[in-house]
Amino acid sequence: MAAARIIPLDAVRTDGWFERIGESIGSFQALCDIIGERFFAFSLVAGVRITALTVDRRSPDATIVEFVAGEEDAEHGRRASLPEFRRQLVGALLTTEPVGPQPTRETDVDAIQAHIGVRWLLLAPLFGISLKRLLLEGKETIVVVSRDGFEETHSLDELRTGIGALVRQELDRVAAGARSAIDLSRVAEAEIAAAANDWSKVVGLLGSWPAPLAIFLRTPEGQSLAPDARGLIAKGLGLLGTACAKLGESPQAEEILRLGIQYAGESPLAPDLFRRLAEAFLTDGRPGEAIAPIRRAIALGGPERDLMPMLARAYLRRQRFVAAMSCLRRAIAAGAPASELMVEQQQVEKGLGPALTRWQALLASTPLPPPTVRA
Repeated sequence: MAAARIIPLDAVRTDGWFERIGESIGSFQALCDIIGERFFAFSLVAGVRITALTVDRRSPDATIVEFVAGEEDAEHGRRASLPEFRRQLVGALLTTEPVGPQPTRETDVDAIQAHIGVRWLLLAPLFGISLKRLLLEGKETIVVVSRDGFEETHSLDELRTGIGALVRQELDRVAAGARSAIDLSRVAEAEIAAAANDWSKVVGLLGSWPAPLAIFLRTPEGQSLAPDARGLIAKGLGLLGTACAKLGESPQAEEILRLGIQYAGESPLAPDLFRRLAEAFLTDGRPGEAIAPIRRAIALGGPERDLMPMLARAYLRRQRFVAAMSCLRRAIAAGAPASELMVEQQQVEKGLGPALTRWQALLASTPLPPPTVRA
């Protein structure tokens, strides 16, 4: 049996295409917030041009989308509510697309694109699927892809069907999120799940919150929201942001926690939100970016007993040993048990070396000034 022909897909791979387009569109983030990031991407894949939006801040599903879907719409265009627009997009993307003949040359980019389908080349990266190469075995086409760091193989039909299923799931997800709306009573349930380290459940309970809350915050109603409601929203976003960080979704965690900070303002919840943001940075291996939110949490009245050790660890990862030593001293003065900071103390001693020994000896040999006696 003849060996399979291998065709690399470097020339047609579209990883990052949506992000690159975003750099050239001024209203990109606003469109993503209103329509949904993936649905805005779907509109580009489907060749749908959005011409106007009439946004309903109180009920996002009542938002009206005006769009042009082809040459036949060029004169009058179409109008649809946001949920209907999304359904039409998914319907357009899931129509049957013919499969072109197998390419005969590695350099025939047009033939490779026609065989796989441009639509699927563009949709794959939206779900973290990177196409690597084709294996042509007789009349069968096997596609090798990378997803979550692992290589997988699928027939071309399986790949198209699988991506189509992901598109449908995205529609189901936003529809379920719209039905659940913002139920503040879920915060208590999310707290219980977080205490049990059930981070997936926290995301399941609160995962639909960020997009509508980001829009609501810009409205007069959002700005005048009662402190108790703002506090519950901020707490929920804090829990959700931490859950995303624990599950390795760092960009989402950062965005959610920054939104929570906006809702918290300078309330007593603010230090906890800044602490959670710092923890997300530390979890993601970004200690330099963690320093500012920890210091902000301290400035807003957060407990030094808990925050100073965290700040010391951030400084240690940046090899700023003097600053770390100062933080450890303040942590102990604030009541943190020295026994719990032994590892950090040892790292400081190792980092400063003989300089620390000389400094400690100088302190020990310097007499204390006599007490001041006042009449």
